[in-house]
Amino acid sequence: MPNHLSIPFKKTYSCPIPTAARDYIRNHTEDHPDAYIRDINRWKSLRDIGTGGVLHVDRIKPALNYHAQLIFILAKLPLDIGLEFSYAHAFASPSSLPVTLRSIAFERASVLFNIAALYSQLAATEDRSGQDGLKRASAYYQNAAGTLAFLSASALPKLPPFADSESKPWDLMEDFVKSLEWLMLAQAQECVWQRAVTDRYKNSLIAKLAAKVSSLYNTSLLSIRLAAADSRDTLPASWIPHLETKQNHFIAASQYRKSIDELEASRYGDEIRRLMAAEANAKKGFNIAKRGGVAEAVLHDIKSLLDIVQKNLARAERDNDLIYHQDIPAPSGISVIQEVSMVQSIIPPGLQDPRSIIGNESIIFGEMLGWGAREAINIYSVNKGNLLKEKIIEPAQNFNDEAEKILQSLNLPSSLEALERPVGLPPSLLRKAEEIRLEQGPTKIDVYLDDVQRLSRHILAILDEAMDILDSEASEDEAARRETPMNRPPSHEANQELVVKQQRYRTILTQAAESDELVRRKWEEWEDQITELTRDEDELEALVPSSTVSMTGRAVSTSQTQIHARTLRGSLESLDDIRRSRDDIVLRAQRRAESDDIRPKVLAAAAKLEQEKEISPAMFEEVSDNELAKYDKFIQGLTEGRKKQEEILASIKSTNEAFIQSRKQDPAVKDREMALQYLDLAYSHYREIIRNLDEGLKFYNDMAGILTNFKEACKIWSSARSQEARLLHRSMASLSIRDDASDESHETPAASTATSLRTGARTRTAGIPTLSSADWEAEELAPPPIKRTDKRSKH
Repeated sequence: MPNHLSIPFKKTYSCPIPTAARDYIRNHTEDHPDAYIRDINRWKSLRDIGTGGVLHVDRIKPALNYHAQLIFILAKLPLDIGLEFSYAHAFASPSSLPVTLRSIAFERASVLFNIAALYSQLAATEDRSGQDGLKRASAYYQNAAGTLAFLSASALPKLPPFADSESKPWDLMEDFVKSLEWLMLAQAQECVWQRAVTDRYKNSLIAKLAAKVSSLYNTSLLSIRLAAADSRDTLPASWIPHLETKQNHFIAASQYRKSIDELEASRYGDEIRRLMAAEANAKKGFNIAKRGGVAEAVLHDIKSLLDIVQKNLARAERDNDLIYHQDIPAPSGISVIQEVSMVQSIIPPGLQDPRSIIGNESIIFGEMLGWGAREAINIYSVNKGNLLKEKIIEPAQNFNDEAEKILQSLNLPSSLEALERPVGLPPSLLRKAEEIRLEQGPTKIDVYLDDVQRLSRHILAILDEAMDILDSEASEDEAARRETPMNRPPSHEANQELVVKQQRYRTILTQAAESDELVRRKWEEWEDQITELTRDEDELEALVPSSTVSMTGRAVSTSQTQIHARTLRGSLESLDDIRRSRDDIVLRAQRRAESDDIRPKVLAAAAKLEQEKEISPAMFEEVSDNELAKYDKFIQGLTEGRKKQEEILASIKSTNEAFIQSRKQDPAVKDREMALQYLDLAYSHYREIIRNLDEGLKFYNDMAGILTNFKEACKIWSSARSQEARLLHRSMASLSIRDDASDESHETPAASTATSLRTGARTRTAGIPTLSSADWEAEELAPPPIKRTDKRSKH
């Protein structure tokens, strides 16, 4: 029976690589899945032979090759492509259920673990009775330690967060993996120590080698004790006693070898003290070995050492009493044995340089654009759209609205048009009226309002249906609890996150409904004026009074009024020039955005990166920032235009005051101004209402998709809860039958079986995300901004 420990393989299960890979390529890339048939099939075939499970030296290269290809795959695909990988715990019983995660990083970490397990098993099967076998065993153990070190540094940090303890691979926790690494180094150092003993090296050197063996076993013990209880509990019962026995064995062996060195130097008192220390450690190790059920070879080794130490101690004490009469120093009076390490964690070259192990073989998905680069392109498109909207389109609209509100407050250009054109209609008003007629404005608004109301009712119904699903599950849960005791949270606690999210959605919809009502009231307030703008020119002209002659028969305007009017007209034309220039800036920015393609630059940047490197979108931030800088000139143009607009508006305000003061207070002119102003205001409110309704339709359409996903999440969650309840019910029913047959197994089997079934239910639904999972999250849209009703009177 061997006196070394080896790491067992993590058992894996088949997974639908072809289906998941094709679906991801079809739904998330611009490529067709058929272009990668060969790559997908190679991935599947490499996995079949590269995931471990077979103890043979020829399996090292396929495993390293598969790991290397996973490195390149991770450079092309994200961690989660919807493909579930299942692995059992390395030390789990055959009947235990595996851990299933949708993560290629989990697959890579498990492959690395199995490579380390393969090296450790190859080392444990070597014949260590000869020098060649000891050399090979030591080399394999150091490769196993190097693989575990690489796993800890390179793969474990990239594992996804775990939703609960059932989905956590306890054998891939940091402290657990480090304990295995130290164990592999301890056994490699033990092989070196054994070679030194066989080759009859100096006892002082053998003592130093043994001290290091003991130290490494002790470090492995400390690491496993730091590991989570779930990790420790999965180990065989004899695992920790084995480490404790070995740690005591080699500190005793170190003191024994050093005692021989003391004897040869005639330091008889020091010899006895070291033999006494060796005896104490050997006895401790022997007692642990007897109680801990360690391997027979380990027990035999510590017993043999104890016998030798005790025999030499008796001889040394007798000789010192009869011949030498040297004082025996205190334990602190002898020097500490310096440790000498002859081993290290050697990472196999194929892990550090994946291209070297692949050789001339093609890289899987080598022609595909990496997900990081692809995501960088998508992020750039989103950022570009946001920049265009938030820094160019919306500011331009706000600048126009700002100027429009100021002119409306000054009754411009209506007051000028009433003076300059005492009869007829201003051309600007005719253009606005024609626009509303062509769009069938009132009918269009009525249709939009009906569509908004219909969509509002529809998405509220979706939310109510989602709540009905949760209510139905809660009723089933209450009924099941009356029949079968259940050790799980009641529905009102378990569904709390879904209920909170529902309340948040409902609040958003309530705010949106309030916003819709404001828009509807604004339409009711301005419907008559907007409808009047749909009349033909003659009818519209009849609505506006003329002001050809004042009531006193004199000319409407004086020369001073005309001077101010011309100044105002010039300022208004300058303002129109700024508006046209602003609209042109927006149009040019939109055309630039339509033709803007960052893909070539991202591809060029990606080509400069190492192919095996996991490319993240953050690596392309500089490229993205440089491309977005192309829009700075448009933003600058808007800023300069706003500054000029503010100067012109300030001039218009002062000139308008002088214009008002100089103008004759003719009631006919005032009536004409008011009529023109309200028709102009009616157009402005028409455009605002249409814009608000467009925003509302977009909001409700987006919200419909979000709430549909939320409803589906409620279905999945409720289905999982129902399945778990049925499993628990069947479990308790079967236990009742067995209890009737045998009272002896009444208590313990019931608890263990129920626990097993509950665990099984949770594990079988491992593919279903938890309540906090990002799979159920969606971008939550804020309701459209509340539109304030214009408080101005129509009379």
